[in-house]
Amino acid sequence: MGRKKNIVLEQVSITGTAAKGKALAKHEDGRVIFIKEGVPGDLVDLRVVKKRKNYFEAEIIKLHKGAPNRITPVCSHFGVCGGCKWQHMTYELQLEQKQQEVVDNLERIAKVNVEQYLPIKGAEETFFYRNKMEYSFSDSRWLTQDEINSEETFDRNALGFHVPGKWDKIVQIDKCHLQEDIANNIRNFCKQEGEREQLNFFNPRNQSGHLRTLMIRNSSKGELMVLVQFFKASQDEINTYMQAIAAEFPQIKSLLYTVNSKANDTIYDQEISCFKGEAFIFEEMEGLEFRIDAKSFYQTNSKQAYELYKIIRSFADLKGDEVVYDLYTGTGTIALFLAAQAKEVVGVESVPQAILNAQWNAKHNEVTNVNFETGDMKKVFNDSFIARHGVADVVITDPPRDGMHSDVVHQLIKLSAPKVVYVSCNSATQARDLALLDPHYKVIKSQAVDMFPQTHHIENVVLLEKRI
Repeated sequence: MGRKKNIVLEQVSITGTAAKGKALAKHEDGRVIFIKEGVPGDLVDLRVVKKRKNYFEAEIIKLHKGAPNRITPVCSHFGVCGGCKWQHMTYELQLEQKQQEVVDNLERIAKVNVEQYLPIKGAEETFFYRNKMEYSFSDSRWLTQDEINSEETFDRNALGFHVPGKWDKIVQIDKCHLQEDIANNIRNFCKQEGEREQLNFFNPRNQSGHLRTLMIRNSSKGELMVLVQFFKASQDEINTYMQAIAAEFPQIKSLLYTVNSKANDTIYDQEISCFKGEAFIFEEMEGLEFRIDAKSFYQTNSKQAYELYKIIRSFADLKGDEVVYDLYTGTGTIALFLAAQAKEVVGVESVPQAILNAQWNAKHNEVTNVNFETGDMKKVFNDSFIARHGVADVVITDPPRDGMHSDVVHQLIKLSAPKVVYVSCNSATQARDLALLDPHYKVIKSQAVDMFPQTHHIENVVLLEKRI
C-alpha cells in the first residue's frame, strides 16, 4: 500500500485561538483548522496532521507573514515541553485572547446576559511567577529528530517535563522561565548529583530506578521546600543524596523525601519524611499566614492569588453580619481571607488533610469565626448542613476544572442565597453551571484573572444575584 499523501493548505490566515492553546483558522469548505504554535494574524502554509469530518489539525510549514503580535519565545524548550504554549505572542495579545475566551464561553455556552465585563486582571510578572513546579526523572530522555539523525551519543538521563501526549517521555529542562532561578539551580544540581552517585533515573515502562520525581516550592516569604520522590532506594542511598542537596542549598527550609513504589507517582497517599528543617513553609497574605506542606493546595501564582482574592472580596461586598459558605474551600485560604468582614464563614472540602490544614491555619491566625467540614460536596452540602450552619447570605464556590456537580447546583438553587460568587479555572464548565442557575440568578459582573501568563489558562470570577 502507498503512503497517504500529505495535505498542504496554502496561504491560510489565522484568525483566533482555540482550546488547549492552539490557534484557529477556517478552511474554504467550512471546516475549522486547529493549528499548533500559530498566532492570530499569521499568514501561513499548513500541513494537515489529522483530518476529521468537522475539523483539521495542522502544523505550520511556512510562515509567509507573521502577525504583528508574534514574538520570539525566550525559552529554548518552547514547542517541545508543552508548558508555555503562548510564549510566541505578546502578553497584550494573550490577555485579549483570554478575555475573549471567557466572553465566548459565557455567551455561547451559558447564553446568559452578563451586565458588566470588567477588564481582565493581567499579571505584573509574566515570567518566574510560579511557586510550585514538579519535574520527572527519566532514563530515556526525549530526543529531537536532529539528535536522532545525528551520529553523536547523548546523555539519556533527563529531569524535566512530560512531552505532551506521551506519558513515558521526558524533556530535559535546562532553564525554565516559570519559577525563580533558584529552582533551576536546584533541579540541575539534583540531576547532576544523581548521576554522580550513579543512581538510576526512573523508567515508567519497566517500573524501575531510584529517582522518580522532584517538587520545588517557594513562597512569598522567601521560603523553599524541596521534595524528592524515590521509586526504590536504600536508606544509605537516600541519606547520601539528600545530604548533598542540603549541603549545596542550606537555604532550603523544608527538605523532604518519600519512597513511592506504586504504579503512579501521586504522593497524597504516601508518607512524607522530613530530612532537614520543617515539614512545611509559610505563605503570607495581608498579615495572614498559611502553612503549606508537601500535599497542600495553594494557588501557584502567589501575587495573582492575592489579586484574585481581592476581587472575590469586592464581589462579595460583605458588611460584617453575613453567614458565608465557602464551597471547595481547600486549605481555607479564601474563607480566612474573608473572615474579618463576615459574621461567620463555613468551608467545605472533600480532602481531609486539606481541612486539617485549614483548621490549623485558622488557629494559627487566631481566626475564630470560621468552621470547616470534610465531605464529598454533593453529599455533605444538603439540608442538614444548612440546618447546622444557618442559611447563607453569600456563597463562594471555587470548584475544580470539572465545575460543580448538578446536585450541588440544585442545592444552591434550593438554598436561594441572595448572592453567589463563582470562581472558576475553566470558564466552559462555569458557563455550563451558569446556564443551570440562570432561571434563578442573574449575572451581574464577570472578571477574568490571569494566573498563568504564557499559557492559555485563565481564571474567571462571576457575581450572581438572586432574581426577584
